[in-house]
Amino acid sequence: MAKLGFIGMGNMALALTAGFIETEALKPQEIAAFAPHQDKLKKNAGRLGFVPCTSLQELTQSSEALVMACKPVQVEGVLKELGESLSGKALLSIASGWDFEAYAKHLPQGARLQFIMPNTPVKVHEGALLFEDKNSLTEEEHAWAVKLFSSIGKIVEIPSDQMDIASAITGCAPAFVDLFIEAYADVAVKYGVNRSQAYTLVSQMIEGSAALQLATGEHPAALKDEVCSPGGTTIRGVCALEEHGFRAACEASIDAIMNS
Repeated sequence: MAKLGFIGMGNMALALTAGFIETEALKPQEIAAFAPHQDKLKKNAGRLGFVPCTSLQELTQSSEALVMACKPVQVEGVLKELGESLSGKALLSIASGWDFEAYAKHLPQGARLQFIMPNTPVKVHEGALLFEDKNSLTEEEHAWAVKLFSSIGKIVEIPSDQMDIASAITGCAPAFVDLFIEAYADVAVKYGVNRSQAYTLVSQMIEGSAALQLATGEHPAALKDEVCSPGGTTIRGVCALEEHGFRAACEASIDAIMNS
């Protein structure tokens, strides 16, 4: 029997599966999956080594715990199809919008739930993984889930009413960071650095800066001040960003998501 069964095997599920296998958190044969596109599923199974299933029922019967990894609009239909077969199962859901309260109306008695929101950096085992603080897993199941997902990133437990804003930051903002990387790389190229080196310089600068803040726990303003010498070049750049509305643009990008 597989320890973990994926309902759906899209990009995020593939990233999680590959991460669990690469970090040896799970063996390939301990992961099973079902997806409607069987040819694609079997191709990925052959590449990664997980066990492909031909139906939802087969997946449910052969898995100790399940990951709801299909599209959010498909979740209700999947739950109806599975019905009472979910009773007694631990369900880890990564479907956006399907939090503990949303599932409460649909899960059979005895099914246990943890809502988790991963982000794309799980592909390199550096994900920001949001765990909704309200869950119905047993203590043993919760500890297992935390250990499993910790293998591919950092877990932050978030109150239910803050999951939307937290996932806007961790799930959407990587695209904004990519814009930041592209913009600064373009400037480097403008001043003569070749494109490949420009991307490396900017991305490593971001990775190092983030690692420094996480390691020290210092306020970002304090770390910024360490770089800004009186009358120096860096403080001039900081002031230029402020003059062009850098902070306001960051805030506006999240407001646009939350108010959509």
